[in-house]
Amino acid sequence: MAAEVTRGGEKEQAAGRYAHAWRALKHRNFKLFVGGQSISLIGTWMTRLATSWLVWRLTHSALLLGVVGFAGQILTFVLAPFAGVLIERMDRRKLLVWTQALAGLQSLAMAWLTLAKVITVHEIIALSALQGLINAFDMPGRQSFLVQMVQDKADLGNAIALNSSMVNAARLVGPALAGIVIAAVGEGWCFAIDGFSYGAVIVSLLMMHVKPLDIRRAAVSMLEQLEEGWAYVSTFRPIRTILLLFALLSLMGWPYAVLLPMFAAQVLHGGPHTLGFLTGSSGVGALASAISLAVRKSVLGLTRMIQLAAAMFGVGLILFGLSHVLWLSMVLMLVVGFGMMQGLAASNTVIQTLVPEDKRSRVMSYYTMAFVGMSPFGSLLAGGLAHYFGAPHTVMITGACCVAGSLWFTFELPAVRRVMRPIYQEMGILPTETMVEESAGT
Repeated sequence: MAAEVTRGGEKEQAAGRYAHAWRALKHRNFKLFVGGQSISLIGTWMTRLATSWLVWRLTHSALLLGVVGFAGQILTFVLAPFAGVLIERMDRRKLLVWTQALAGLQSLAMAWLTLAKVITVHEIIALSALQGLINAFDMPGRQSFLVQMVQDKADLGNAIALNSSMVNAARLVGPALAGIVIAAVGEGWCFAIDGFSYGAVIVSLLMMHVKPLDIRRAAVSMLEQLEEGWAYVSTFRPIRTILLLFALLSLMGWPYAVLLPMFAAQVLHGGPHTLGFLTGSSGVGALASAISLAVRKSVLGLTRMIQLAAAMFGVGLILFGLSHVLWLSMVLMLVVGFGMMQGLAASNTVIQTLVPEDKRSRVMSYYTMAFVGMSPFGSLLAGGLAHYFGAPHTVMITGACCVAGSLWFTFELPAVRRVMRPIYQEMGILPTETMVEESAGT
């Protein structure tokens, strides 16, 4: 009996020790968001895998894989800064309801054309461009809406980590499910499932009780707001440095995903199941990374994690390009996924912690540009390089560029920390010199 009580007490202590890992879920609106988004994201990952496999099946062209990736993201790059200004003038929840509804219609259009067996690569490019247009408003809107769902800023980093965990849990289920569905009934049903899954997010958004943001700002033109946002991002060293590294990783590293069908078919001699295994392995690594960030109690040390994550991401890609064995490639995808998500979520958390509320949407629009907007150019570059040199050599080259970016960030880090330190002290994240002296005196 005593042993049972002891074990029960140990379990309660362990549960209490990690209770902070899901503290953002105490906010009702965020809990609703997680419930709806978890369903929708499975469909989103099914569509991503199905689209790349459909393009490869129709064309067997690495270049066209890159073109489709470019089309799906170039409008996000071009329009994101303007979207950031508009979002600050709009009801963010209503905006997200519209973007989710339009994204659902886009997926259903893909489903109808594919199931009717009339879809061509030109239509895939056009519908991918439409999704990029929707994402230009949806992504910065969703990122800046987090502060309304999680009103306690101390829980914001945890909410970002839990959101990343949710994305990557879906990344495990979605591609694996897509591989099964494609093999059984074709790509069209993946698009159909995705189209209907957006309904879950819309319902969760409509069920929220959101307190409107009270932001008092001078009545200035959109152009002046755009200039103000750019001046802040380009002159504030911590955000500028993080976004520059982020843009490099997006340009050179993240487009490896558009080449995975080539690795699955030509390097590893598999099919859609193999593509699902590779994508799912990357998702496992990314999920592990997101969980490791969720259990953190503070944002301290995240800049160092950004540096290490970039190096891990690059080294993982170089070794992946050398592998011709499925199990080893899957292990290396774990490393790639971990490094990618660690850098993504850590950068998001640091930026959201530093940025003032009246500039949040505009700053997050530049974050969207760095995250998604540079990818189209990277997709074209990766597709072109793979067309001439092959997919393995391409990811080795791009991985080396990511490692170089990590080295550059290492030299910038001391200056970045000097700027961040007084801000963290003012927010109470770091102790001030006075607090240290008082503590020493007692």
